[in-house]
Amino acid sequence: MPEITPEQHHTFYYKMVLTRTLGERLRLLRHQGRINIVALADGHEAAQVGSASALRVGLDYVYTYYRDMGVALTMGMRPHDFMAQAFARATDPNSRGRLLPGDLNYPPANLMAGGGPIATQLPQAAGTALASQIKGEDAVTIVYFGEGGSSEGEFHESCNLAGLRKLPLIFFCENNQYALSVPVEKEVAGEGVACKAKGYGFPGVVIDGNDVQAVYQATYKARERARRGEGPTLIEARLYRFGAHSTDDDDSRYRNPEELELHRQHDPLIRFKRYLLDEKLATAADLAELETKAATEVEEAQRFAEESPYPDPAELWDHLYGDA
Repeated sequence: MPEITPEQHHTFYYKMVLTRTLGERLRLLRHQGRINIVALADGHEAAQVGSASALRVGLDYVYTYYRDMGVALTMGMRPHDFMAQAFARATDPNSRGRLLPGDLNYPPANLMAGGGPIATQLPQAAGTALASQIKGEDAVTIVYFGEGGSSEGEFHESCNLAGLRKLPLIFFCENNQYALSVPVEKEVAGEGVACKAKGYGFPGVVIDGNDVQAVYQATYKARERARRGEGPTLIEARLYRFGAHSTDDDDSRYRNPEELELHRQHDPLIRFKRYLLDEKLATAADLAELETKAATEVEEAQRFAEESPYPDPAELWDHLYGDA
């Protein structure tokens, strides 16, 4: 494992703060009725930033699901791009305002367009990894999903193919304890998601999804294992979703404030900030500067989106049908 440098620690913190700050602004804009529904990453920041930081931008292939804002920001997307998507403006690099916020398609970072229904990105990722293997590419594919996605047939089909062909593929499960409103104990049989990998002939590992360094290390190891031709890895990052399933969900109907407060004691942002200060890897002034930078970037992103043009209605049918 390469040593994590002080600069990387600062980058981890900045990307985590940027993810949280952008999410808070998008939540506010939705409540004001200025944008559409969006699923936020509150509580997922360490898992998303840590794992994406172990990937090679523009070389590895990345399939996200609708909550993976931190992955995209770490891979090179800007808050400006998320804001343009949320406001459905022509400057949205994912689809020029066509897709819902969080549905990503960003070619510069190999963020691949996934499917809308739950878990459909999993067989797509397996297909991409198979193509890389056939072509002899030095590329690894990673696919993100929630623990609810492991209940879908696509999960098992993809694991079977990946294990059978020893595909260069990382399954990354963000187990946030709720599949929308259904708690994990009523959704996932057995001891969790990672243990399911054994049935398909490859390792499954459980990690603390609130520890950005642990996530980075586990993903790096899985990436190198895949590059050596040893096959896939299933990583289950256990964390907690602080916000509702989406900005249009009322989570008070299925969980109580005491449960939420208990998990907030393990907030990945607070935890990592305390670590940086205790280990003297950053000063309070250093971290305050990064927090201010993130807030400024989000402000500029909103201004950029609001000043951007709407898509031309003449483009409505573009990219839907081939030419006769």
